[in-house]
Amino acid sequence: MFNKIFPKIHTEGYKFLVIAGFVTIILLSFSSFLGTIGLLLTVWVYYFFRDPERVIIEDDNYLVSPADGEVIKVEEVDGPKEVGLSDKKFKKISIFMNVFDCHVNRTPCSGKVEEILYKPGKFFNASLDKASEDNERNYYKIKDNSGNDIVVVQIAGLVARRIVCETNNGQDLNQGDRIGMIRFGSRADVYYENYDPLVKVGQKAISGETLLAKK
Repeated sequence: MFNKIFPKIHTEGYKFLVIAGFVTIILLSFSSFLGTIGLLLTVWVYYFFRDPERVIIEDDNYLVSPADGEVIKVEEVDGPKEVGLSDKKFKKISIFMNVFDCHVNRTPCSGKVEEILYKPGKFFNASLDKASEDNERNYYKIKDNSGNDIVVVQIAGLVARRIVCETNNGQDLNQGDRIGMIRFGSRADVYYENYDPLVKVGQKAISGETLLAKK
C-alpha cells in the first residue's frame, strides 16, 4: 500500500526535487502562501517523476503500451524511414502523455534491440501530426521473438526538453522493461506488424499493462 501511495521516483527526478524543495524554502521565507505554492510544486515534481512497478502480462501474443497517456491515433502507415523500414506497411498507435502522466517508457514486447537512433528537432505540441517528423525524437527498433519489427518512438513535446534513453543496441529486452523516459509533456508512437489493434482513440493506456495489440 505504501508503494502505491508513494512510488519510487526515476533518478532523473532527484535534482528537480531538490531544486523544488530549495525554492519552497525560499518562498516560505516570504510568506506561508508562497510556501504553500512551492510545496504544491514540489509534490507535483515528485508525482511527475514517479516510477511505479507494473504488472506485466509477459505474453508474446500481445503488445503492451510503452507509455501512460491517451491513445490519439490508431492507423496504418509506411514504416519509419529513419530506421530503414519505409518500404513496409505498419500499423501505428500514438499515445499522448500530458504533464500529469507517468513519463517512464517501457518496451511493448520481448526481443532484441537492433537499432537506437536519436534525431534532434523542434518542440511542437506532441499531439500534432508534424511532431512525428519535426520534433526531437528517439527510435528503438526491436525484433520481437517471432521476427517481427517493432519500433517505439519517443517524441519530445512543447514543454519536454530531454529524451532519456536507458537502453543499448543489441540489448535483450523482456516485455515491459523500462527503456527510458521523456521529461514533461510528450508522446510515444508504436509501429508494429502482424498484430491487430485492441485499443481505440480516446482510450487511456497504462505503460506495461494496457494491451495494445494481439497476434
